[in-house]
Amino acid sequence: MTTYDAVIIGAGHNALACAAHLTRRGWKVALFEAAERPGGAVKTLELTAPGFRHDFAAMNLSLFAGSAFHKTYASDLAAHGLAFVPVADCFASLFPDGRWLGVSTDLATTQERIRAFSPRDAETWARLVAEFPARAETLFALLGSPMKKRAIASILFSTLRRHGFSGAQELLRFLLSSPRAWLDETFESPQVKALLAAWGMHLDFAPDIAGGAVFPYLEGMANQSFGMALGKGGADTMIAALVAMVKAGGSSVECGTAVERVETAGGRAAGVVLADGRRIAAAKAVIGSVAPRALAKLLPHGSGDERFDRHMRDFRHAPGTMMIHLALDDLPDWPDAALRRFAYVHLSPSMDAMALAYAQAQAGLLPTEPVLVVGQPTAVDPSRAPEGKHVLWVQVRMVPAEIRGDAAGAIASTDWETVRDLYAERVIGIVERYAPGLSSKIIARRVVTPLDLERDNANLVGGDQVGGSHHLSQNFLFRPAPGAAGWKTPVKNFHLTGASTWPGAGVGAGSGYRLAQQLAGG
Repeated sequence: MTTYDAVIIGAGHNALACAAHLTRRGWKVALFEAAERPGGAVKTLELTAPGFRHDFAAMNLSLFAGSAFHKTYASDLAAHGLAFVPVADCFASLFPDGRWLGVSTDLATTQERIRAFSPRDAETWARLVAEFPARAETLFALLGSPMKKRAIASILFSTLRRHGFSGAQELLRFLLSSPRAWLDETFESPQVKALLAAWGMHLDFAPDIAGGAVFPYLEGMANQSFGMALGKGGADTMIAALVAMVKAGGSSVECGTAVERVETAGGRAAGVVLADGRRIAAAKAVIGSVAPRALAKLLPHGSGDERFDRHMRDFRHAPGTMMIHLALDDLPDWPDAALRRFAYVHLSPSMDAMALAYAQAQAGLLPTEPVLVVGQPTAVDPSRAPEGKHVLWVQVRMVPAEIRGDAAGAIASTDWETVRDLYAERVIGIVERYAPGLSSKIIARRVVTPLDLERDNANLVGGDQVGGSHHLSQNFLFRPAPGAAGWKTPVKNFHLTGASTWPGAGVGAGSGYRLAQQLAGG
């Protein structure tokens, strides 16, 4: 039996960041990944035609570029090939009448665009940007800290000392607010509200869901203040660098190898049994970078704590997403050529339209008009496609994993294998309304349904790309379950990491790095 200090189940970016730090602290670590390549939802593939490199799911690496892990290991990662492409024209929303709004790193430019819709909102935007550094310090401290009593108490004390009781009360109110509540009291233009509300839909926060205001706020202010970062040549530059860093330290990453179960002895995790029968011992820790529902198989006799096991079984996932990857002769002909410079173009006309699409998906219906996130990575990184060609990354939010019907009444089938191309035509038709002629530019396409996403990666349950709902009852101290926000389980030496744990979704490596620090210091 081979023995390591730690065995990690899965090789997504959190697992790799955890392994990299543990390895740097002198641990010998083995990662076992069921898929044929590491990275989880972060990978870049020629999905459509030779030479066209598509980010399979995650595209935006801004959270990783600004993460505590990257700040600590930037030179190591760069030495192993990690490279970013900075984005100045970050995101825009295009509306049915052809008008649009976009956030670029030049404040005067963004203000000028907003002023065309509301002079008052333009001044509000400038005020928010000016206040952002002070407010961000508190928010990032909260979102980047372990969900432990001491850490939370320290943040609350710091907030009270700097901003007083009224300031702390206002922060709490903001954290509990829905996107619509905050946007309605902050801005007057429906277009400005829609511009920011679209970011809530990236993370399972339709406009009227409590606790979602922070995400549109942070995306708007962070993109304005710092810009965005994509991976040079594809998001997998991050994964390749992490794997190289892990291996350079003497640890291992084995793909195409599923873990059958966790072995326990005396209430402690002692190692794992692989699907091929091998037994791997873990002297210090077993770490699962898995969706909570996977624990029923990994711990066939349970954790010893029925309450914890019930929470893992009942863990709620966000609605599914669908991906459409296009190889193009040219970028879409948007009504304003300036939109061809943006990394993201959101297509959803209003907060009401977003709320309706979300409600339809939650009811099991194919939305009449889903929220579309149109990614244009080759607008800023031409290396992802043959010269003069482009890739388009279209994320469809939201769609149901199990179809009960079509809200538009046009698609009769409830089988994704039949529905995939029919619904893809609806999506492409929506884009065509905003950018006529798109279909004539398509060289090849790949449609990835919610079920395809889960088949590719078991953690993307039902096509949920954010690792589970982030609604208040399943976030902060309650992620993934009450009493389990510190990455521990009732089984000693068995820990969890990944998007289903605190601090949640995104490519910030927060849970993996914080867990590694908790285990090995540093």
